[in-house]
Amino acid sequence: MIEISASSTTTTIVVSGDLDLAERDQFPEIAARVVGLRRQLVVVDMCRVNFMDSTGAAFLISLADAGRKRGGATVLRGADPRDLFVIEVCGALDLFRIDPDHRCEPVTAPDVTETDPTPSI
Repeated sequence: MIEISASSTTTTIVVSGDLDLAERDQFPEIAARVVGLRRQLVVVDMCRVNFMDSTGAAFLISLADAGRKRGGATVLRGADPRDLFVIEVCGALDLFRIDPDHRCEPVTAPDVTETDPTPSI
């Protein structure tokens, strides 16, 4: 899932789940919305990305390239080293600013109470 929010200067994109070939149908619409907002700074929150392939990287690269052409910048926040590696392999890591200080909030698992599997008689 991809959520978009905007302030007067920044567009924030929060990605949850996979950013890959299976999700590519939504990329053009999201890119058009982000570009249409015309904010100088695009922040991509990747704290909840489970997996990203080269298709997901190409989507992020297209956002960064569009922003750079308008004189803006794209920041990756909470990106896992494996995701940065995918972008680096694509030769586009220099299109992004990396937020090294951001710490993702831990995802808490629901409280699970263990029960006795033995039926009572």
